[in-house]
Amino acid sequence: MAKHTVTLIPGDGIGPEITGAMRRIVEATGVDIAWEVVDAGAGVVEQYGTPLPQHVIDAVRRNGVAIKGPITTPVGGGFRSVNVALRKALDLYVNLRPAFSIQGTGARYDDVDIVIVRENTEDLYAGIEFEQGTADTAELIEWVEAKGAGVIRPDSGISLKPISVTASARIVRWAFEYALANDRRKVTAVHKANILKYSDGLFLKVAREIAAEYEGQVEFEDRIVDATCMGLVLRPSDFDVMVLPNLYGDIVSDLAAGLVGGLGMAPGANIGMDCAVFEPVHGSAPKYTGKDMANPTAEILSAALMLDHLGERDAAARILGSVRAVLAAGDSVTYDIKRTNTGSTEGCVGTQAYADAVIAGL
Repeated sequence: MAKHTVTLIPGDGIGPEITGAMRRIVEATGVDIAWEVVDAGAGVVEQYGTPLPQHVIDAVRRNGVAIKGPITTPVGGGFRSVNVALRKALDLYVNLRPAFSIQGTGARYDDVDIVIVRENTEDLYAGIEFEQGTADTAELIEWVEAKGAGVIRPDSGISLKPISVTASARIVRWAFEYALANDRRKVTAVHKANILKYSDGLFLKVAREIAAEYEGQVEFEDRIVDATCMGLVLRPSDFDVMVLPNLYGDIVSDLAAGLVGGLGMAPGANIGMDCAVFEPVHGSAPKYTGKDMANPTAEILSAALMLDHLGERDAAARILGSVRAVLAAGDSVTYDIKRTNTGSTEGCVGTQAYADAVIAGL
């Protein structure tokens, strides 16, 4: 059996508890993993002056694979996001977000099986912003008006939305290759090209060009983002693999998570040419820190994605199968799942007892 070295970033809040549960489950599969544990987030700012020290980035780059817990992102001012910074530093251009139904989650649907492929490096999340009231912003506003491009109110803050041929082509191609490798039937490109002619319009143009290369192998369609959101709620079975620019992908992937039980059931991966970082997509829930209450399902499912990426498909399938069995039985689930299903938290178990139940079913 191959040995793998994986960078483990426990994270903030409930992160250490759920990554601890995940680690025990992965080790119980028998896969040979050496964990290189490095810390990032609010807890290291005083020591390093940043929530993302360079040695953390170096560890991910060196090992090629990492899994992390949730890390707190400040709202408003301050450091933008450890997650975004990691994606930029390592060019993790693919955000992979599967959303699939599991019996026992209390979800509104029982037949969802969608894979969202989100472009991760540009769009409004490129972080090119101009603060309201600064000289640079005033100069930009004047330049835009002088070029006849439009009028921007002088008290505006401005964020730019770059969409490139390069990034659009590689994310769409990745989505089609994923569809082929995983026997998926269709790729849907999501956009707002009817309004945003030069950014989303470019994304759509590139998507259609790439899709033509896969004609006869994978079905292709495109949909406007607002109609897509309505369609996901009305008839999620219409969708299979979806590929989206950054902002829409962020929003639509959370919508899809809501179809299958919420962010507590939502695994995620950020993948580049040389590195991949796996993570749950929920927050750090600091008020539950140290209480052995947090639902680790998303972290565990992210580990299954990681194992699949490492070629350990049997272990990944065993973890998924055991999670399905534990949730379907409903006897050893955390408070949030128990409450959703019964209206009460009576009979719920803690984070580690839930992990024990998953281990028992491997």
